Amino acid sequence: MAPKKEKSPHKPRNYVLGGSGVMRFSQARMYQKRAVYKKKKPKAAKTKKETLTRFVKKDIGGDKNGGFRMVRVSKLPKSYPTQEASRNLKTRKVPFKAHNRKLRPSLTPGTILIMVAGRHRGKRVVFLKQLASGLLLVTGPYHLNGCPLRRINQQYVIATKTKLDVSGVKLPERVNDDYFKRTKLRKPKHTEGEIFDTKKEVYKVSDERKADQVDVDKQVLDAIRKNSEKKYLFGYLGAMFSLEGKNYPHNMVF
Repeated sequence: MAPKKEKSPHKPRNYVLGGSGVMRFSQARMYQKRAVYKKKKPKAAKTKKETLTRFVKKDIGGDKNGGFRMVRVSKLPKSYPTQEASRNLKTRKVPFKAHNRKLRPSLTPGTILIMVAGRHRGKRVVFLKQLASGLLLVTGPYHLNGCPLRRINQQYVIATKTKLDVSGVKLPERVNDDYFKRTKLRKPKHTEGEIFDTKKEVYKVSDERKADQVDVDKQVLDAIRKNSEKKYLFGYLGAMFSLEGKNYPHNMVF
């Protein structure tokens, strides 16, 4: 009697190649090898959908109104609004007054900034402090480049490595965000003044702002004079910033 053959260990049809974690056959190839597409899937029992009854049969009595009528279960509205009601959705938007007032590390009091937007773009100004709204308070000084005390967003300035010691500069307490609010210019009515005198009022700088400008600029100019590079700083603040061809600001060190 011939000896029985030992059964060889079962080798899976799909296996890992050389311990790399990559299978011999892809998932699509194994789908074809196993002929899964030929196997019939059991049909799921169909569930009948419940039909909503919109109308109800209602018997009507009387000689003239005999028979029945189909009446709606839920009555339609008598009138439809001309505009859709606004949905009261709760948003996660944080109002501007609740924003965190963060400063870039390069922006410290006394840093000379280059303005890249607004009426005074291209001018170099001295950064004094950050206001409660997060805006920067800067000055030219006005005597050097014509830029007065004004506010600007830190997104529209380039910080340079040149700094001044403005620790001795004392700003008036009234210089805050309300100090820079625009005044509404009023156009006189036809009943006021003469017939043809209906021009809109022109904005004029108040004496208060002029006095504050002179006071702050005087202190900033004194701080420049105390600097060892005062000769170059006066010319540096008075010169306009500009770029020539193939000069890229993000590749420069200011």
